[in-house]
Amino acid sequence: MAGSVVVLGVFVADTAYRADRQPAMGETILGLGFKLGPGGKGSNQAVASAKLGVETHFITRLGVDTFADMANDTWRQVGVKSAAIATPESYTGAAYIFVDDKTGDNAIIVAPGAAALISPGDIDANAGLIRAASVFVTQLEQPIDAAIRALRIARDAGVTTVFNPAPAAELPAEIYALCDYVTPNETEAEALTGMPVESLDDARAAAAALLAKGARAAIITLGKRGALLQTQDQSIHVPAVSAGPVVETTGAGDAFNGGFAAALAKGYSPLEAVKFGCAVAGVSVTRAGTAPSMPSFEEAMALYQAQQD
Repeated sequence: MAGSVVVLGVFVADTAYRADRQPAMGETILGLGFKLGPGGKGSNQAVASAKLGVETHFITRLGVDTFADMANDTWRQVGVKSAAIATPESYTGAAYIFVDDKTGDNAIIVAPGAAALISPGDIDANAGLIRAASVFVTQLEQPIDAAIRALRIARDAGVTTVFNPAPAAELPAEIYALCDYVTPNETEAEALTGMPVESLDDARAAAAALLAKGARAAIITLGKRGALLQTQDQSIHVPAVSAGPVVETTGAGDAFNGGFAAALAKGYSPLEAVKFGCAVAGVSVTRAGTAPSMPSFEEAMALYQAQQD
């Protein structure tokens, strides 16, 4: 029987604009499309995990507004169990997402709103939930002191910890020793280590630096090149797996992290979980949006099994 996943993070309403290019400062251009939908790294990861059939809880703060209604509806539809704290003095977060219409690549601005008020006290109030999990996941869209408190509670309870250091930020040294897995992309890995990540050997060097900082394992996601899993004993490159033409990459990292956490909760080995995470991401990039792009277990498993052939 699968264990549970608990995610700490942010929900934001994604406002996604498609255009041929981003406007220069002071310039107005015509867009080619617009979508409003649910997002936020933590929420996306929780949605990905829940859609894969794993009991998933999400700790966050929301305003009391229309975007909060969107959050609750999104979680209800996919089975995410909400541990959101209503915060009427603030607003539910929102994100501006530019999507390049030619490539599907993106640039993002996040305003976390109420989730910026998540405190260590909020974490203590949910300590029992964290201790009961099989896997705990967090990122950097909410305050770092809350993330550290939650990682410490999870680690002390023997819960597997997954830290997705996104968006990239300067981190206190103590956080690495609380991480069973740290999961940056190439840009974030460079920000954390000061080492450019342009080749697979670069990724291995950056991963080694993250292990030297105290993480038990590093997984560097490499976009269309897949992911690198590195521990003290092994370094394994897992190629990306294609489910069809790329439509949008915005949710790919969240799909990977949610899929990876769900696979660990199901009892997969670390390498199997990385391969499964790559499959989840491989399906997600064939669809527009973030949370709406997350696949079902059956869709992800079909692509995962294709990797094994």
